[in-house]
Amino acid sequence: MCSITVRSMADYERDVRGEVAEVFVNGYYKELSYFTRDRNMLENAFRTLFSPEVFYVAEVQGIIVGILACSHNGQRAMPVALAPLQDAFGDKTGELAYNVMKNEFNPALPYDDETGYIECVATTEKARGKGVSTALMKHVMSELPYRRYVLEVTDSNQTALRLYQKLGFREFKRISEDSDEKGFNDRIYMEWTKSAPRG
Repeated sequence: MCSITVRSMADYERDVRGEVAEVFVNGYYKELSYFTRDRNMLENAFRTLFSPEVFYVAEVQGIIVGILACSHNGQRAMPVALAPLQDAFGDKTGELAYNVMKNEFNPALPYDDETGYIECVATTEKARGKGVSTALMKHVMSELPYRRYVLEVTDSNQTALRLYQKLGFREFKRISEDSDEKGFNDRIYMEWTKSAPRG
């Protein structure tokens, strides 16, 4: 694959929200299709919800092929709001989407100022398995000032689990889910901590 460039979403002069929404929907289509199978509708619903100051994008030959957010206790990646979801999905489905997603994306993170929380990792189908997520993760872990990075992954997402383990993340908590509908059994919380400089 050609070289991968990673930069902050906030650094773009052009409006990239549509492109970021396309990657987000592509990466999470299985979960999001619960609300509608119409990809354009999904992209319109989420394009205004991203927080550019905590989102990072991976580009190959000028095309955005991957995204990752590194939130913190003062800013979540994608606080969901009722109005844009209702505008995109209609009142009833919009309210359902808001109620389903608000507990996942809106609460403040319970971590200290030295912890970054990695979420919303997604790549386009064509770019999968080509190092895009790894490039995003390595960029954030080396460029941002946090001492500790935390993320959550489900036990059914073995590809992501292997990637995080390869990058040195270790499991520190596991929460079981009762519901069969979600397609997974456990939420696995993993962390990576920068080692103190020698000297």
